[in-house]
Amino acid sequence: MEHRIIAITTEFIKLDSLLKFAGIAAVGGEAKFMVTSGAVMVNGEVCTMRGKKIRPGDLVTIPCDKVELEVKGA
Repeated sequence: MEHRIIAITTEFIKLDSLLKFAGIAAVGGEAKFMVTSGAVMVNGEVCTMRGKKIRPGDLVTIPCDKVELEVKGA
């Protein structure tokens, strides 16, 4: 599984925005579909809330793409 560290300069980033920022989803609609279909895990649990606030220290996993995103503060 590929592990990427994503640095953010804000307190949080919404889950769908993180997927776009990290290049996992090309457009917002693709990010929304990934999240609402249950294809994304946050800290080990399936998350279907596309507006979920992701903060530094959170781990976002996309099993079907074999990618793990670790969010860090700047």
